[in-house]
Amino acid sequence: QVQFVESGGGLVQPGGSLRLSCTASISMFRFSTMGWYRQAPGKQRELVASITMSGSTNYADSVKGRFTISRDNAKKTVYLQINSLKPEDTAVYYCNKYPPLEYWGQGTQVTVSS
Repeated sequence: QVQFVESGGGLVQPGGSLRLSCTASISMFRFSTMGWYRQAPGKQRELVASITMSGSTNYADSVKGRFTISRDNAKKTVYLQINSLKPEDTAVYYCNKYPPLEYWGQGTQVTVSS
């Protein structure tokens, strides 16, 4: 059964940091390109970072230099370190394969506000 469990979100002030985690119950995790996505209120879900099986990473322009994606294949877990948070980073953050499967987890809410 496919399952994504995201955690680590919260309410932070601008300039703050968070580390998001996602445990993925999918087959062949170690061979999968994984991604972190986010959906802000009233907007479409967007890909913000991805990481290949070999560890190559890619980021949306809006988060380059502030977000870092990493993975632990033994734990089937993907991480997203987010620094220098801005109010426009407020969104629900999800992980999934890239390209994504139809199934999505519940996500974790990140709210950036003073």
